[in-house]
Amino acid sequence: MTQKTPFSAPTVVSVCNLEVQAKNDADELITLVSGINFEVKKGEVLALIGESGSGKTTIALALMGYARHGCRISGGSIQLAGTDVNRLSARQLSQFRGSTVSYIAQSAAASFNPSMTLMDQVVEPVLIHGTMKRADAEKKAVALFRELALPAPESIGKRYPHQVSGGQLQRVMAAMALIGDPEVVILDEPTTALDVTTQLEVLKTFRRVVKQRGTTAIYVSHDLAVVAQMADKILVLLKGQIAEYGTTEDLLHRPQSAYTRSLLDAAQHKPRNSPWQPEEAPLKCLLEVRDLAAGYGPLDADGKPKISILKDINFKLYPGQAIGIIGESGSGKTTLARAIAGMITPSEGYILFNESYLAGDMSARSADELRRVQFVFQMADTALNPSQTIATILQRPLVFFHGLRGKALDARLKQLLDLVRLPHSILHRKPAGLSGGQKQRVNLARALAAEPDLILCDEVTSALDSVVAAAVLDLISELRRELNVSFLFISHDLHAVRSVCDDIIVVNDGKMVTQVSRADYEKPSSHLYYERLKRAVPELRQGWLEEQDADVADLPKVD
Repeated sequence: MTQKTPFSAPTVVSVCNLEVQAKNDADELITLVSGINFEVKKGEVLALIGESGSGKTTIALALMGYARHGCRISGGSIQLAGTDVNRLSARQLSQFRGSTVSYIAQSAAASFNPSMTLMDQVVEPVLIHGTMKRADAEKKAVALFRELALPAPESIGKRYPHQVSGGQLQRVMAAMALIGDPEVVILDEPTTALDVTTQLEVLKTFRRVVKQRGTTAIYVSHDLAVVAQMADKILVLLKGQIAEYGTTEDLLHRPQSAYTRSLLDAAQHKPRNSPWQPEEAPLKCLLEVRDLAAGYGPLDADGKPKISILKDINFKLYPGQAIGIIGESGSGKTTLARAIAGMITPSEGYILFNESYLAGDMSARSADELRRVQFVFQMADTALNPSQTIATILQRPLVFFHGLRGKALDARLKQLLDLVRLPHSILHRKPAGLSGGQKQRVNLARALAAEPDLILCDEVTSALDSVVAAAVLDLISELRRELNVSFLFISHDLHAVRSVCDDIIVVNDGKMVTQVSRADYEKPSSHLYYERLKRAVPELRQGWLEEQDADVADLPKVD
């Protein structure tokens, strides 16, 4: 936001020596956050930033008098809009949440009831609290839809969650949070799951609405570039304690903490050296995609899927090369990766691997073909079996593909952990005992266990904070040098793609828009869609968002 808050503005949020504790699996008491002190004045935006597990969301939820299952607010005071939150009864807290303080979650899709219309869900908070009649609530909701720049504000409330885009659903959630006119709004990673152009749209809307309303806000994020556009003050967290606290300008330009400096460094997205040189590329390519088309649903009489996603995709990838696939949500990036992996069968075209045709259906591929192409999923939490130890998870491909047993198996497990820079001690842990970054490294280790030629990475850094994401990108670069493995890197994060990939393929509406080589990354492109993606990536400086009002928004969506 970066607006100047009047000196006389009252303090709306005051936290003093906050402590939250929990019990671990061994029933031992552990401290999640401690010694947390900050104030937020009326109209200010405070950002809570730090890596996964640093305590950001724990603190944000504590402001509502809430602690997750197994946790409790064990110390300190929380004053919010003149209310001592710790002294509220369960019934008072229910009234307090939604009326005095409201919450905008990271994943709107997971937060909405798919069987209820948007209007029913937006007006629900004020109807439950009995503060408005249905007709008045609906009228106010329509005004909020208009204020949040949602299309067809008079009728969008009749739709169901699946009938609007991710960015629209995130703004509908903002309407739900604002309908009760709360004094404090908590925004918990509200744009993390969005692609860059949708994120830009949502950020501009949030910033404008918060500024116009003079709303006091707590903005939880791991993205410093986003925070630079939204916050007046930043509280940097490290392992549940304050690493640094100050104005956005001071933290960006005069950081005092070594950890803050590491966050800033990771946010610079420096390019990694590539071991692959185009002039030295062999004549024989590793992967060739020819005239590929794919989609979902039953096939029609012509053999085409009911829902067509990809059309006429053509490219080549060489041994040791990394190619990035970028585009907005719904552009077909993940569908392309799944088609190459055999998870969905192409309706047209061919996939060649080492100059041999690959069957479109995974079940028709040989064990060796399956071994050579591995997939690393976006969400490590859902990709790893929560009931199995890391040793069991990593053993499966080693036994299945290589028949390892006994000492040879144990030795290879440790080698894999060394490759992905994880301690051997995690072998006996389950995924729940690991951080997000560690789980993603286990995902990579599982793929490497097969000794593949090609790894398909689907948004592998999108759920990670900047420091951990930078470490994973470093790891991918190191693996390329050490193992000469090729990567197809699917992402909506253009900075991440440019930092590790030799070429970028831009996909829009299921079609290839252009292919850009590393040497041309910084050059202006004649393809307006690619330029639009480039300009939508937030820069690590204050004022960048304001500059986009007459820039990105005016670029056409397609060439």
